[in-house]
Amino acid sequence: MTNRIIRLACRAAAVAAAGALAALALAALPAAAQTSGGSDAQATRPSSTASPTARKRLTNNGPASKAGKARKRTAARAGTAQRPARPAAVSAARDSASAAKPKRPAGWPVKGPAPLPGSILPAKRIVAFYGNPLSKRMGILGEVPPDEMLRRLDTEVAAWQKADPSTPVQPALHLITVVAQGSPGRDGKWRLRMTDSTIERVASWAAQRNALLFLDVQVGQSTLREELPRLAPFLKRPNVHLGIDPEFSMKGDHKPGSRIGTYDAADVNYAASFLADLVTENKLPPKVLVVHRFTRPMLTNASKIRLDPRVQIIVHMDGWGPRWMKEDSYEAYVAAEPVQFTGFKLFYKNDRKKKGSELMTPAQILQLYPAPLYIQYQ
Repeated sequence: MTNRIIRLACRAAAVAAAGALAALALAALPAAAQTSGGSDAQATRPSSTASPTARKRLTNNGPASKAGKARKRTAARAGTAQRPARPAAVSAARDSASAAKPKRPAGWPVKGPAPLPGSILPAKRIVAFYGNPLSKRMGILGEVPPDEMLRRLDTEVAAWQKADPSTPVQPALHLITVVAQGSPGRDGKWRLRMTDSTIERVASWAAQRNALLFLDVQVGQSTLREELPRLAPFLKRPNVHLGIDPEFSMKGDHKPGSRIGTYDAADVNYAASFLADLVTENKLPPKVLVVHRFTRPMLTNASKIRLDPRVQIIVHMDGWGPRWMKEDSYEAYVAAEPVQFTGFKLFYKNDRKKKGSELMTPAQILQLYPAPLYIQYQ
C-alpha cells in the first residue's frame, strides 16, 4: 500500500510539475525578444510563429498564460488532495536502504552497441546549464549574466568531479532553441524558433569552457521532421547535440500547456536517425540525444527505441519536487524502462518550493541506480 501511495503521489506531482513548467516556458520570453527575423534569418527559413500582437498577448494575459495559471491552480488542488507527504518512517527506511545499497531495476546496464571512438558516454558525465538567454524565467542559462553563469557552472562541475573522481565531468550548455508558445503564430505551429544569432551567442559562451552545446526543441504543433533540418548546420558541429521535449509535442489540436504532450519511439528513432546520418556524412564523433520524461505517457513504446552506435540516447528525468518524489519519478519513468543512458534534472528554485526541501546533492544522486550520466540544472 505504501508503494502505491508513493506512486500516486509521484503521478500527481508530475501533473503539477507539468502545469508549472508549461506556464513558465510559454510565457517567459519577453515580447521584444520573440522574433526569428533579423540579419541572420535565412531567406528560405519559415517565418516566426508569433506576430508582435500575439507576442504581446502571450507575455501579458494571453490564452496560454491564463491556461497555465488555471492548470497550476487545478494541479495544486489535486496535489493537496492526493499527495500526502511521505511518512517519516518510510522516508527514514528508504534513505537508509538507499545509502546502504542502491535499488537495481532489471535491464541495467543496457546491452547496446559498443561506444565508438569519440563517444562521450559512458566515459564521462555531462553537467549542463539549461535555459534561454532571452529570459530570466526559463533557467539558469539566462537568469544571470553570462560570466556569472559560467562561474556557477564551474562550481557545479567541480562538485561533481569531487563526488565521483573516477568519472571525468564534461560541462555543457542546454539552449531551448525552439520554444512552445501560447498562440498559434502565422503558420499555426504554436512554437517560436530562436535566431541563428541567439544560437551563436550561446555557442560562444560554451566555447569559453570547452563545453558541449545542446539544442532543445519544443515543437508545439510542429514536428521533429519540420524542425530538425533547420538545425542541421549547427548539429554538424562536433560539439553540438540535441534535446527533444515530449511535454510540448502536442499531437492533435491541443495547444501547448493545456496538457502534457508525448513522443513515441518512432519520433525518437527519427531524431536518432537524423543525427546518425549527420555523423556519417560529416565524419563526426557520435552525437548525444536527450529525451525529457517525467510521466509514463510522455514516451510511448520505449522498448522499440533503436540503438545506434552513432547516437547515444539519454532518457532524462525532468520533474521537480522534494527528493523522495524525484527519486520515485526516476525509478518509475526512467530506470523502470531501460533505453540506454539516464539523466536527472535539478531545479534551483522549484525543487526548494516545498518547505524543508533542499536541492539534491551529487552524492545523493549518485545513490540512484543506474547513476545518471547527464545532469541538468535549470
